[in-house]
Amino acid sequence: MESYGELLKNAREVKNLDFDTVARETSIASQYLVGLEEEDSSAFPGEPYMLGFLRNYADYLGLDPEMLFKLYRSKKLQESPVPEGLIVRKKSKAFWALLIFGIVIAVGLLAGLAAFFIVRTKKSADDEVILDKNAAAKKYELGDRAFNGRLYVGDQIIFPAADGDIILTVSHTLSSFGLQTPVGTLHTELAEEAELDIDGDAAPDLIVYVSDISMTDSARGAEVRFLKRTDGSYSAADRQNAIPLASEIASSHKQVVIFEDNRAYPFTLNGTFRKECVFRYKIDRRDSIESYYSNGEIITMTANNGIRLWMSNCNAVKFQVIADSKTYDLEIGKAGQVLAEDIKWIRDTDGKYKLVVIELD
Repeated sequence: MESYGELLKNAREVKNLDFDTVARETSIASQYLVGLEEEDSSAFPGEPYMLGFLRNYADYLGLDPEMLFKLYRSKKLQESPVPEGLIVRKKSKAFWALLIFGIVIAVGLLAGLAAFFIVRTKKSADDEVILDKNAAAKKYELGDRAFNGRLYVGDQIIFPAADGDIILTVSHTLSSFGLQTPVGTLHTELAEEAELDIDGDAAPDLIVYVSDISMTDSARGAEVRFLKRTDGSYSAADRQNAIPLASEIASSHKQVVIFEDNRAYPFTLNGTFRKECVFRYKIDRRDSIESYYSNGEIITMTANNGIRLWMSNCNAVKFQVIADSKTYDLEIGKAGQVLAEDIKWIRDTDGKYKLVVIELD
């Protein structure tokens, strides 16, 4: 079976297209096009961006994006071997009785040998768990209610599953939160709310939010919130209540709806500059950032609730919105137009959440 990179390359060569032409017509930088064809995920700042570019490139070449997504996920699973012992199968009562009896007999023998062994920990790759020398590892069982707490390297989360409990082990607490799962180590950044597929079935199982993590000291651990993902919506009252009602939005301009769902979730906005532009943005309640951008430069912004944009030349930049594995290409304003826009979640009267683009007066 061909890989997604081979399909992209073959389709481009059949159309007799070079990377410069494709980059110009899709606004996808050449290095990302090469990364897609060579299946080099390290060329991208994160998986959501890679998937967004993959969808756009596939559409441009006339390929089916969903088929390429399946090939990508298959390759990812093949390259991520399941560590032995992570999936704990349910044991019978007889098994546990024999095990306890065996432990009682073995304790006396092991007591004399224990003094000769020293547990050593050392730094290794992401998939190797590094135990914290200053604290004993703890285990927490995840129920239907959200788990909030500070976790350290070696701590474990027990995730109940139909085929047996899945053991999730904290492997990294420096600058990003690493969680060792049966499908490999998954990372979540500070202030990021991520939906993780921990069993490789291509469906999200766990919602993770990292509210505090050190950039210099892994021994401080990470303040993390876990919630089991279900088919319905989930509660995030503090963040959801900060989202304004549609009736509270004061603008004489038409709202463009990008996504609509029964909950609001973090989204990413990618901007690719085609011309020179003075550009300013403000994410959620943080301070605004302003800079001068030129042709070929790319900016990535991730927000929980909303992003405010100011542009000296609207036609100079092309936007792409990525949220919940969906992408939306967005063209704002006209050539030479100076404009201010909001891209934000709002709550409608029917209880739905809408991610909308609103031109500011």
